[in-house]
Amino acid sequence: MEAISSNGHYDWAKEVKDFDETKAGVKGLVDAGVTKIPKFFVHPKESLESLPPAKNPSNDALVFPTIDLQGMDSYSDRRREIVDGIRTAASEWGFFRLVNHGVPMTTLDAMLDAVRRFHEQPREDKMELYSADSRRRVRFNSNVAQRELDAACWRDLLTCVFHDDTLDPEAIPLVCRKEVQEYVKCMIQLRETMCELLSEALGLNSDHLSRLECMKSEALACLYYPICPQPELTLGTVKHSDTTFLTLLLQDTTGGLQIVHQNQWFDVPPVPGALIANIGDLMQIISNDKFKSVEHRVLAQPIGPRVSVACFFTPSGRAGSKTFGPIKELVTEESPAIYREFLCGEYYQYYKMKGTNVTSALPHYKL
Repeated sequence: MEAISSNGHYDWAKEVKDFDETKAGVKGLVDAGVTKIPKFFVHPKESLESLPPAKNPSNDALVFPTIDLQGMDSYSDRRREIVDGIRTAASEWGFFRLVNHGVPMTTLDAMLDAVRRFHEQPREDKMELYSADSRRRVRFNSNVAQRELDAACWRDLLTCVFHDDTLDPEAIPLVCRKEVQEYVKCMIQLRETMCELLSEALGLNSDHLSRLECMKSEALACLYYPICPQPELTLGTVKHSDTTFLTLLLQDTTGGLQIVHQNQWFDVPPVPGALIANIGDLMQIISNDKFKSVEHRVLAQPIGPRVSVACFFTPSGRAGSKTFGPIKELVTEESPAIYREFLCGEYYQYYKMKGTNVTSALPHYKL
């Protein structure tokens, strides 16, 4: 029931507080049989219709880029072909599909099953992890809006943060511990490959990004998008660009991911066994705009649940205390620096100040 204040107005704070105190997330609303979403999940019409309708790639000449990593041995013609493909995709799309990436299908399926299993536990088995405290390295919440200006998104998530590739296994819920550990091990291996390929795509030595330690930590977001009774009023994930260097996304077959391409929404259909790579804001900055960080969103849907796992790569503890800016080798008289140098802590603090629905921070760091 909608919360009403003593003066007859809608009480946003009370409704959010009541929702949070259930510690059951959006799935708790669905389990309770809601047919009308709470008002704080309703997005303004302009954010739902801010761009033309999505293009269906099957009916259009545009083809979402796919990078096949098979045969990427160093210095081979095939590797040069892969690097060229990544360079084009990272500069023109900011997103690309990875196939033959080396992560076993059994590991991918097991991870999706484990995320589903965690979120579909009884509320009592996961409520102790429910928290909005970003300092907690393992937490469960619904990413509910913290300010009345921001609409909440129709999703729940389990977050596991691996600083410098490490997280105490005992902190990971037992119901998904084995699968999370195995999946992150595979993500770390694939990250090393991507560091090399992205470095080469920038015209740098293959070890350049690894030496920067700009992707030495991982935050795993295990996302669960329940079926929505009014999907036309809300979003699963609001339009945003990632605040990271690189994101690798695993998704089930439900669909719903859209990216901005040529100033319109473009559907990214799921492909079993594939991963989606996308460039983050910090990678756009250090590449001096050679690579593009692109806004994207996830639709709320009348079907579900949709399950996905986003692995966000961020700097090591040591690198996080150093300044980042355009890579010196990429700055020339013909291509001067576009961004100023800054600490990553300053960058993340900017997002905290702006709230949950902020768009890209890139303009804030331009010279």
